[in-house]
Amino acid sequence: MAHLTVDGEDLVVRLSPIEVAGAFHRSPRVPLRCVTSVEPSDLMWGELRGLRAPGTGLPRVIALGTWRYGGEKDFVAVYRTTGVVITLEDSAWSRLLVSSADPDAVRASIRRTTHGTDSPGPTG
Repeated sequence: MAHLTVDGEDLVVRLSPIEVAGAFHRSPRVPLRCVTSVEPSDLMWGELRGLRAPGTGLPRVIALGTWRYGGEKDFVAVYRTTGVVITLEDSAWSRLLVSSADPDAVRASIRRTTHGTDSPGPTG
C-alpha cells in the first residue's frame, strides 16, 4: 500500500511497482514547503473530486492516480476509509489523498518534520 515519507525537504508518496502501473505515475514528490494543511479523514471516498485521468478506480475498493477537476488535480492513493488529505500550494498537485490506518500519526509526523514539534505546523 502507498505510504507517505519525508526524504530530505520533500514529502513523497511511496508507491509499489504495481501501484506505479495502476497510477500511471511514479511516486509523487512535493517540497515540504508546499504543504499548507494535513487533515485526517474518516471518509476518504468522500474526499475524491472530479474525474480519474489517468489512473485506476473501482468504487470503494481502489482509487489510484490523478483526479482532475476545475483545472486542478489531486494525486490519490485510496484503499480504505481512513487517511490524510494534504493540501498544497505552489505545486503541480492541489492535494495528496493517501489512505492510512493511523492518519493522526501521519499528520503528527509531517508536523514534526516541517516544524520540529507537533505544533504549530501545517494548519488543520
